[in-house]
Amino acid sequence: MAHMPELPEVESVRRLADRLLVGNTISTVEAVPDDIVYETPAAMVAQALLGAQVTGTGRKGKVFWWLLGDRGTLFGHLGMSGWIRETGSDSKRLVSHGDKPLDDANGRPRFLKLSVGVSDDRKLAFTDGRRLARIWLGSNPSDDRRVKSLGPDAWTDDLDILNLMASKAPVKSLLLDQSRFAGVGNWVADEVLLMAGISPHRTGASLSAKECEEVGRAIKTVLDVAVAADADPAHYPEDWLFHVRWGGGKGPVTLLGQEVRRDTIGGRTAAWLPARQR
Repeated sequence: MAHMPELPEVESVRRLADRLLVGNTISTVEAVPDDIVYETPAAMVAQALLGAQVTGTGRKGKVFWWLLGDRGTLFGHLGMSGWIRETGSDSKRLVSHGDKPLDDANGRPRFLKLSVGVSDDRKLAFTDGRRLARIWLGSNPSDDRRVKSLGPDAWTDDLDILNLMASKAPVKSLLLDQSRFAGVGNWVADEVLLMAGISPHRTGASLSAKECEEVGRAIKTVLDVAVAADADPAHYPEDWLFHVRWGGGKGPVTLLGQEVRRDTIGGRTAAWLPARQR
């Protein structure tokens, strides 16, 4: 299971699209009208996709895209519960999906927003039960408003942590700022701060140069491990907070025998271990 989509989950669905679509022509499209999810009307998205050859895929932060040659680019954001999977095959699940079947009694993906197929009858389904995902068309990633608003990608770009942390805001809030650390979300931020030994309540400006180095190292390590695992928590280290973040009530109260505290910082829940984070 995975949680609300962050950089590792978005990279996972980008790679899936890369394997299935790139170099192939889209032969079937179903774009289910939804005025909230589709920022470009569904009919226009379907027209752009049908018959298009996908020449590449990309991602920055939590935004991903499919390059459609002279037809432009399809962009997407998974929001809090959006997901992309290959139909008819096993799929990771988000915690927000719960335990209900992914398909209805007729085998149709539940909460389907977009389905695309290629000539060998393989299909991708983009689903979202909470309608917080977004789909839109544009010319190219370098001109897209959302992509341009993002700061450095937390996994692929070099990060000037000392400069990015130069603020009186809590470090947890700074890590969630997509203009500073594109792709980092709630669970990644908490995992990073645990690995770096930094309390989420500390201000960015209070971090020493050495502590900033630890944060930067932790960001790369957490994302390297999660991406290498294809965002499958079954392959995450057993001492990661991810395994105890959610569950009955607020989840388990200890991790490896140490207290897990849950505080609200900047409107978001921060899970942390006071015994290990200062």
